[in-house]
Amino acid sequence: MDDTVFCSTIIPTIGRDLLNRAVESVLAQDFTRGDFEVIVVNDSGRSLAPADWLQSPRVRLVETQRCERSIARNTGAALARGKYLNFLDDDDWLLPGALDHWWRQVEQREAGLVYGGTQLVDRAGNPIISLVHDLPGNCFVQVMAGEWIPLQASLIKKDVFFAVGGFHPMVIGAEDIDLLRRLALVSNFSGTDTLVACVGMGVEESSTDYVRSIHVARWAREEILNKPGVWGRLQDGANSSYWRGRIVRTYLTSAVWNLTHKRLWTAVSRGIFAASGLVHAAGHMGRREFWAALLRQHESQAFLRGFEMANRPVERRNLDELERAQRSAQM
Repeated sequence: MDDTVFCSTIIPTIGRDLLNRAVESVLAQDFTRGDFEVIVVNDSGRSLAPADWLQSPRVRLVETQRCERSIARNTGAALARGKYLNFLDDDDWLLPGALDHWWRQVEQREAGLVYGGTQLVDRAGNPIISLVHDLPGNCFVQVMAGEWIPLQASLIKKDVFFAVGGFHPMVIGAEDIDLLRRLALVSNFSGTDTLVACVGMGVEESSTDYVRSIHVARWAREEILNKPGVWGRLQDGANSSYWRGRIVRTYLTSAVWNLTHKRLWTAVSRGIFAASGLVHAAGHMGRREFWAALLRQHESQAFLRGFEMANRPVERRNLDELERAQRSAQM
């Protein structure tokens, strides 16, 4: 590792009081292997309340005047000095040792995105479930199916972030899922089981329009399927009968979506890819998991493991929130 700044944590904010916790969770990191910084992007349209962290030499404050969080994040990324970027919302926080765990991952292997485990919490900060994301290497087909790694628990290589265009300003509410898919298309991932971040779930105080985000995420997925290299990347990452079936489903559901939106030629193209997927999966069609993948909606393995590890009832309102997150990431 060279002597440049290792990580820039970018925190867009609309002025919530929890911002102090988010910033201080980064400044409190016991990390001496490299330098790190915090860029707070104030998108609230008003001055932030005085806080001790504003005097820290590691912190830079940027004003964007209600430009929306994707633009705020892109602005922070453009100013970042770190080789890697971490995007933390103002109501989330890093756990002790997060930077050290990420550093070790970077030392072990090159990856466009490095992740750790995620602790989902309710708005009071109480644990809901833990997510362990088993998505090494080429995980494009898995991410397109609905596997989700919160960006708060991730480090993104800065040059890869800009190579894919950063956050899409038109994909509001599903911008993190869209970025994750575009990153998986062009780069490999690497991760650790260690929990590195707490991510708040719940409609209270949330700035996300969840109903709209599901539709936007679907439109954004179609845009990704139009990009070059998608077919080959999906095929390379399909290491089981199940994922072969998911590729066919990807193109079949896309064909239906495009038909309903009167995009006839795109629908025909997707149908041809679906047929080609069946040909490539000929040796897998006698297996039950192939048909399960083709006929059923994907269930996130990280969420299933999380509920199994929790082994306890979860409040209905939290389940509703988790289901919204999963639907936004689904095909």
